[in-house]
Amino acid sequence: MRLASWNVNGLRACMNKGFADFLRREDFDIIGIQETKMQPEQATFDFSGYLPFWNSAEKKGYSGTLVLTKMPPLSVQNGMGIDEHDREGRIVALEFEKFFFITVYTPNSQRGLARLEYRMRWEDDFRDYLKGFAKPVVLCGDLNVAHREIDIKNARANVKNAGFTPQEREKMTALLSAGYVDTYRDLNPEKSDAYTWWSYMGRAREKNVGWRIDYFLISDALRPALRNAAIYPDVFGSDHCPVGIDLEIA
Repeated sequence: MRLASWNVNGLRACMNKGFADFLRREDFDIIGIQETKMQPEQATFDFSGYLPFWNSAEKKGYSGTLVLTKMPPLSVQNGMGIDEHDREGRIVALEFEKFFFITVYTPNSQRGLARLEYRMRWEDDFRDYLKGFAKPVVLCGDLNVAHREIDIKNARANVKNAGFTPQEREKMTALLSAGYVDTYRDLNPEKSDAYTWWSYMGRAREKNVGWRIDYFLISDALRPALRNAAIYPDVFGSDHCPVGIDLEIA
């Protein structure tokens, strides 16, 4: 089973800049998408062979998630069921026979850490939310944190910046400690310069001055099924690139 995740930073723009080609070429079974920045009625797309499940933000042109799947899910759930968190369209969860597939777009703590306090509440509530699933979980998305120094180009210079604060990194550690595997780092424990997001400023992507903030996490129970974890830095269309995993689930 081939799975992918991509923060497209605006699906309507990305469809014409790489997403459609990526969809056709790679032929994934399920794709989690973050930052769609649209309502489904705002455009008509040909997701040939895929069923779309949207969760859009109340605010137009902001946030939003989407899952495309070739396999019909048993059930679909949007959000955590907590009003404070569910207005921005940040979670889609699909139930399949042997696992749940969840895509998430974690809130950014923002410039000056203006939203860090809210981010901390989100992290705790999201971790509790994940405990409610009765089957193993495949979790993907933009988690808006570079977990370790190896996951960011300039660690020392970014310690006080959103996405690399000690508080955010500690919450990521807590999530992994709750029974999840960071698939890419598990298979590539010492791989450096492997990033998924680059600023549009200063030719950051060309210079590979980036952050690894897009992840596939899987429940510990699924670790024996993990066959591959990939980053696709040569796929353009967003300031993020796609990530993916292969799972062998009978």
